[in-house]
Formats: sequence, structure tokens, C-alpha cells
Amino acid sequence: MPQIALDRRQILVALAVVVLALVLGGRLLSGPGRASVPPPVRVATAGRPAATARLFVDVAGAVRRPGLYRLPEGSRVADAIGRAGGATRRAQLELVNLAARISDGEQVVVPRRGSGVAGAISGGSSASSGPVHLNGATLEQLDGLPGVGPVTAQKILDYRQQHGSFGSVDELDAIPGIGPARLEQLRGLVAP
Repeated sequence: MPQIALDRRQILVALAVVVLALVLGGRLLSGPGRASVPPPVRVATAGRPAATARLFVDVAGAVRRPGLYRLPEGSRVADAIGRAGGATRRAQLELVNLAARISDGEQVVVPRRGSGVAGAISGGSSASSGPVHLNGATLEQLDGLPGVGPVTAQKILDYRQQHGSFGSVDELDAIPGIGPARLEQLRGLVAP
């Protein structure tokens, strides 16, 4: 069996190639670049340990794994987005208040670039003037529209969860319970 003699320079070059391969391989395995979401924060108050109660939050929109998540009480929007696998490349995080606290039963909606909709935390009631924005509206806001009850409001939320942001008001026609007459009644009262 012939012996292979390597000089010091060849060994260093081979070692450099191996290190470079490991570094590049690590970057490829870590997945595509992600929009930056800070890691979850645990908050302790006045000598007491961090809260241990749990709450349920629905995370929707431009996240990797939309769905229902259980989080510790005191969690922030950033924590919910992190549990949903982080934001996608199409997420428009600058429209989302990542520091906002969330409470049980809320929905966090991360808007997609180009949708022109601010991120929303749904679940509480709020008085608003102007049209109801379909891409960030809560069940209560939709239920307050004329001819839209809680069942139809939930169908609108389900449609938004399954199909993403509304591009136009005309898409409401695809929701069972909203026909042409109801759609005309809602024009001017809602916006995508």
C-alpha cells in the first residue's frame, strides 16, 4: 500500500476547507433568513417569580405555523409569534407592536407585506370610527356590522385564517351567509 506524504501546507489547506464546509453547512441547516423576533421574555415582579398561569392565543397571518398556542401569563406579542415558528419573509413586523402584552383568548394577526394592514391583537372591544378593517377586525367588531351575527363573523375570521388577508371587500361573497345584497350593505362599512 503506497504511503501518501502531506506537507504542512496541504494539511492546513484541507483543515481550512473542512472548517469552511462546517460553517456554510450550519448556515444552510439553520434555514432561510427570518424576520427578527426577539426571544421570549419572562418577567418577574417585586421579588416574586415569573407568572405560571397559562393563556391561549390564536396566532394568524404571516407566521410559519399559524394556530392556537398556550403561553405563560404576561407573555408579549413577540412570544406568541416566536411560538408560531417566527415570522415569514413576507411578514411586515414593523406594523406589529411586539411589546404588547396579550391576554387569554386573543388573536395576534401578523400582516403580510403589501396588505396595507396593521398587525392586530384581537379579543378586546374597542370603539372605532371609520370602516371595519377585515384583515384585523375582531369577532366583536364584525358582529357589530349590520346583518352580520356571531356565526357569520366567525366564518369571516375562519376564511381569513385559511386564505390570508383580504385583498378586496368583494371576497366576502365567498363566505356562506353573505350574498350580493349583504355585500352591498357592507360596502363602505368595511375595508380590506
